[in-house]
Amino acid sequence: MTLVNFPTEAALLADMEARLAQGRGFAVATLNLDHVVKLRRNPAFLAAYRAHTHVVADGNPIVWMARLSGRGDVALVPGSELIAPVAAMAARIGAPLAFLGSTEPVLQAAAAQLKADHPGLEVAACLAPPFGFDPASAAADALLDQVAASGARICLLALGAPKQELLAARGLARHPGLGFLSIGAGLDFIAGHQTRAPVWVRRIAMEWLWRMLSNPRRLARRYLDCALVLPSMTVTALKTRNGGAGK
Repeated sequence: MTLVNFPTEAALLADMEARLAQGRGFAVATLNLDHVVKLRRNPAFLAAYRAHTHVVADGNPIVWMARLSGRGDVALVPGSELIAPVAAMAARIGAPLAFLGSTEPVLQAAAAQLKADHPGLEVAACLAPPFGFDPASAAADALLDQVAASGARICLLALGAPKQELLAARGLARHPGLGFLSIGAGLDFIAGHQTRAPVWVRRIAMEWLWRMLSNPRRLARRYLDCALVLPSMTVTALKTRNGGAGK
């Protein structure tokens, strides 16, 4: 996948830390098949993605397609699994976090758990927007300004796609010294408000099925749409590989 520009968690974290040391911000997106579907349908989402400084592969199909295209260096980097290492880095270098999204109880519970897990971690702000929050609104700008005023250096966005990516791109343009990381339901997992698939399910690349069976009414159509983009992605990956081989 050409959008993936940081192949591993280690490379991502090293560059995030370097940028923070230089007073520069970032926006990290975690690409999965649902995002691919939305990117094809939503020009604003695509523009926001292109404004991100870092994109990683959050989904085995993204990794497989990258390898099919000849990029053997791309590894799986789930957004929800970035929270702990980012919190550890933030505690080590003294970079306060802010949480934006989800609900107030989830944010407070996640903050308490992360501070217990990572001594020295500072959570400077926990902001839960109202239902129907528009990431392109004046209210969004006010929240971004509140994050900046809190002294946070990294903002974890838990709004779901495409809202969190749209807000991350807007936030980085408005506050270039802030880092933004979109993590979806990651804080809900940490707070215990949602349960992630067991490790063995993730290891066999079946987390999508586990999630769909847990909420088929909401997720069945999403995963069907994801399956339908695989053939064209495969063709694109093979063309990329063959084109690269001929150069």
